[in-house]
Amino acid sequence: MEEQMILKATGICKNYGSKPVLKDVNLTINKGDIYGLVGKNGAGKTTIMRIMTGLQIPTSGKIEYGYDRRRLGSTGALVELPSIYANKSAEENIKFQYLNLGLKFDDSIGEILNFVGLGNTGNKKAGKFSLGMRQRLGIAIAMVGDPEVLVLDEPINGLDPQGIIEVRDLLIRLNKEKQMTIVISSHILSELSKLATRFGFIDDGKMIRECTTYDIENAGEKLMIIKSDKPEEYNALLNAHGYRSELLSNPNKVTIHGGADIIDIAMIAKEAQITITDLRTVETDLEDFYVGVVGGNHNG
Repeated sequence: MEEQMILKATGICKNYGSKPVLKDVNLTINKGDIYGLVGKNGAGKTTIMRIMTGLQIPTSGKIEYGYDRRRLGSTGALVELPSIYANKSAEENIKFQYLNLGLKFDDSIGEILNFVGLGNTGNKKAGKFSLGMRQRLGIAIAMVGDPEVLVLDEPINGLDPQGIIEVRDLLIRLNKEKQMTIVISSHILSELSKLATRFGFIDDGKMIRECTTYDIENAGEKLMIIKSDKPEEYNALLNAHGYRSELLSNPNKVTIHGGADIIDIAMIAKEAQITITDLRTVETDLEDFYVGVVGGNHNG
């Protein structure tokens, strides 16, 4: 089934005075995505999110939408700090957003608060909430109006491990149960990798690469790299024995994904009269993947 485009950016440039902040950014977000926008602090993530939500106008380029943005509440956003009234309760904060969108108070207020885990906070002022609770309240405010797309800028930044888990679980539930498409930015790839289904890597205002969860998952795996005198024959034998093996043409080596039993693979080679001349095991990680995509000297 063909994927439905929800948002597409083409050739987006943004200058602040003479300083270019975004440089020819292209990205596509499909319905049902949890799209992780990954980049160093200052890479341009917040600017592209502000343009997505209509808070800023690009200097050039265009944004196309696959849903009706004229409907109030069709896009929910938590860009930079949550707009929360510290001296008001969670329910009162939600009601202010209903008024902003011209919506009547109904049962959905309680449903939203329960969904984000703030249904029992009563009259407690938001200023007394933990940072994680405030982030969940910000997401609750963004949920008002049943948006098609939720745009969240660094929602896990500064949270303790429990707060990160709570926000992560909430966003997965929103995506699965409410069918919301979510765009989330972070400079912490290891956290986004537990949440997002697709990724866009932005660095110095440029979109470096878009990739899928599969690419990320296979970044943090064990690899066994083997050099032999008959790599093509050896690769075919390893696959026949159930190993996830592939032939690297440059250099001419065999790589086994996920690690392997050294004695077993040595016996496979010996029985086929294949000579192993070099064998090593490496373990890549998300840090290596990040640096490989956006380059070194990152701060996250």
